[in-house]
Order: sequence, then C-alpha cells, then structure tokens
Amino acid sequence: MSAVVVQDGVDKGAIWHFGEPVKEQRALEAGKAWADLSHLNIIAVSGEDRLTWLHDLTTQFLKDLSAGIWKSALILDPRGHIEYQFNLVDDATTTWLAVDPGYVDTLIAYLTKMKFMLQVDVRDATSEYALLRAPGLTTDIGGPFALVPRTELDHMKESFGGVATQVGTWALDAQRVAQHRPRIGFETDHKTIPNEIGVLNGAVHMNKGCYRGQETVAKIFNLGNPPRRLVMLHLDGSDVGFPSQGSTIENDGVVVGFIGTVARHYELGTIALAILKRTTPIDAVLRVDGIPASQQAIL
Repeated sequence: MSAVVVQDGVDKGAIWHFGEPVKEQRALEAGKAWADLSHLNIIAVSGEDRLTWLHDLTTQFLKDLSAGIWKSALILDPRGHIEYQFNLVDDATTTWLAVDPGYVDTLIAYLTKMKFMLQVDVRDATSEYALLRAPGLTTDIGGPFALVPRTELDHMKESFGGVATQVGTWALDAQRVAQHRPRIGFETDHKTIPNEIGVLNGAVHMNKGCYRGQETVAKIFNLGNPPRRLVMLHLDGSDVGFPSQGSTIENDGVVVGFIGTVARHYELGTIALAILKRTTPIDAVLRVDGIPASQQAIL
C-alpha cells in the first residue's frame, strides 16, 4: 500500500503509515525500522562559545558534550514554564538543534537576542539539512537519529530502505506514548513545568549551574510536589474514534486534566499520555469525550 500522509497538525506532510501499522510497530521495537523526519526544522549554532552558551541557556549539561552524542534539552521562561523542547547533537564545529515546526522562528529570535558578545552564530538550516530516524533500537530520546545534508537525503533513504522497514508517525507515536516520552504542544501547555512531565534527570540535568527557570524546578523538586503529573491512560478500545489532543479529562464530571498524544499500540491497545491534577486518585475511572480510561502511573 502507498504511504498515507498526515493531513494536519504539527506533523502535516509527514508519513502517517504504509497500511500495516502493526508490522511497522513490530519493526520499530526490533530495531529494524527507519523514519523520515525531514518535516522537522533544523537550527545550526556555530562558534567556539556555542556549547558553554547553550549550557547556560538550556536545562541540559552541554559544556563537555562529545561529538555525535544526541541529547534532549528544554528552554524555560523565568517562571520555569517550558518554552522550547529540542534534541541536539554537536559535530565538533556546529551544534544542530532539531525543533518541531512552529517554534523555529521564535527560538532563533530568542537565541540571537542572547548572543551578547559571545562567539556564536545562529541560523535556520532547515533548507540545508534534514533529520531521519535511523535503524536501531530506540534510545531514551527516540533515536537513533541521522542528520543528513538534503543533497544526500534520497541516497540515505535508499540506504536505510535496503536494511530496514520504513515506518510513519503512527508507529513512532505509539512507541513514544508507551515509553512515556512527552512532546511539547501535546503534553504541555502554557503553564507546564518540567517537574510535571517526567523529564528530570533527562532533558533537565539536576546537577548543573544556573539557567533561566531553574529556581522553580529546584524549589518544587526539593520542597514539594508539582500541581500536575504525567500519566499514561488505557482507553476503552471499543470506540473506533480517538479523542482529540487537548480534550478534557473528567473524574465524576469534574475536569481534572487534558489528554495529549493518543495512539493505538500493537500490544497495549488504545493508549494516551495525559496531564492530570496530582490529587486525582490513581484508581479513579476517568472519562475522555465519554470514553472510559484508567491510569498507569509514571514514576
């Protein structure tokens, strides 16, 4: 079957699936799959101060980042709310940021404003480079990834296609939900802080120096619990439809959160990531657009 393309949303234009999503998910789990992520944006940061500069601006420890090592990172606002999420890699001369569509212009504007007198240069490199999800067992940030010059993209796709199965966003999202990996704009809103979405000691390094928003992260980590928490929901699969992203979640008629990514997993059935009020009992039977849902806690 020919590729089915995503028609709207942040992944518009990407491949959704090739008609056999269960086969694609199995290949992904086995490390024998690849995916075209060339719809994502790429930002290039060059200059000798780039790593210490990004270290100071982001939640990640980047001062001694080795070439070829992929990391996830966030940029927070002064109150600790998540503004940007991206994966990055350094090649010893340039650091490359892979960013969801819709964020690149404002992120470049922010980074450019923060250059001051440092030797760094920031540019949109989307027309020059593209991201692929390379064959291999899934890493903790959703890789392995391959950053490819667009002039070599077709050749690299052909090479990957010779050794692995191409999959679409259906398989990638199903795996991401099952592995509890949040995505900006799906499991976040304007007031989300890192403590709520399970990224401490991941995208947020807990033993580094000061960065914007760190006070909120550290205070809540040391003194209390965040007001909300990330959970995985198991939804009643008898309904052929999916609740839409952002749908409210109710407990006995009271709104207690919102749903993020919804996916149909080849083993777990219909699952979703969601943000709930921390006080919501873990054994509560919730409803999303009238569909019953049970929680699975994420530590």
